[in-house]
Amino acid sequence: MSLSLPADPPQTRSLTGVVPQLLDSLTGASDWFAPARSAVVLLVDGLGRGNLTARAGHARFLVSSMAKRDAARTVFPSTTASALTSLLTGEAPGVHGIVGYRVRIPGTDAAPNQLKGWETAGLDPHAWQRGAPLLERAAAEGRPCFVVSDARYAGTGFTEAILRGGAFVAGATTAERVEIAADLAARHPGALVYAYTSDLDVVGHAHGWESDAWAAALERVDDAARLLEQALPADVGAVVTADHGMVDVPRHRQLLIGEGDPLWDGVRIVAGEPRMLHLYADEPVAVLDRWRAAEQSRSWVLSRDEAVAAGLFGARVDPEVAPRIGDVLVAARADVAYYDDRLADKKSQRMIGQHGSLTDRERIVPLIRLGAYRSR
Repeated sequence: MSLSLPADPPQTRSLTGVVPQLLDSLTGASDWFAPARSAVVLLVDGLGRGNLTARAGHARFLVSSMAKRDAARTVFPSTTASALTSLLTGEAPGVHGIVGYRVRIPGTDAAPNQLKGWETAGLDPHAWQRGAPLLERAAAEGRPCFVVSDARYAGTGFTEAILRGGAFVAGATTAERVEIAADLAARHPGALVYAYTSDLDVVGHAHGWESDAWAAALERVDDAARLLEQALPADVGAVVTADHGMVDVPRHRQLLIGEGDPLWDGVRIVAGEPRMLHLYADEPVAVLDRWRAAEQSRSWVLSRDEAVAAGLFGARVDPEVAPRIGDVLVAARADVAYYDDRLADKKSQRMIGQHGSLTDRERIVPLIRLGAYRSR
């Protein structure tokens, strides 16, 4: 059957190309960015381009700085663990192996959280994440590399997996982080500085991107981006981008699948996240048929082989990575989210803002040029 999957336009810029192109800009060889003495990338977790333009009145600096071409497409699944790994290795999930929010360790019934579960699940950040971190490679060549983020992320398994090679500098707020980033870029010629903020994503999950709270958080991000450009020397470039966008799924759009529901028949492990389920099945064909019959009107329901053949995890899926992908994938097309209502912990059901699937709202992110990069 035809899966009718959304197709990327031929000239779409991928999030995987951003950091390699920034590094190329430092030698004047970038196709995307003008030459620069140093480079800063500000990653705003959860800032989709569609979300930004829809709330343009709360982000006047960012929107006025964003040209029509200033967009990139994030990876699938459109979730932080996969996207940040792709940004910082230049590889698609089929190569680096972080194929979702929660994924199965092959040969086990464990499906740890790919952001926070490294220590508890015993994941080796030098082996489970299979791509070479770009900061590590650049630092080995003598380039100054820095990571400016919240202090709580220093030394974590995920930070080691994707950001090793960069000297970690903590900043308490987004505004403080951009000031630190601009200063590091100015004082260290040839530097690559990665700055990160999760505030917008946190508010979006709790209240939704259409909420007043999200608009207020966006205003703070906008102020920080303006501050970043003001602090940059003229020959230092910066880009503002994101890992994914967001879709609001209010309570009445949640699909709660409880005990005894036939959709769970033959399913051994439920992983992924509410808008992009990885289902690991004892009876993959039966599970695929059952979910497709029930949910194909509002979701893309694919087998692992179909998803790999369609290139959803990238042009190549390494043999070691393939078993991490669910036997059946359920990627929401409508504004819905799937929850395993058999679980005693209902905390995740309080989330409004969601992401992970294939829609443009979730996958198209801004790629806004500041400082020296405005000239191209």
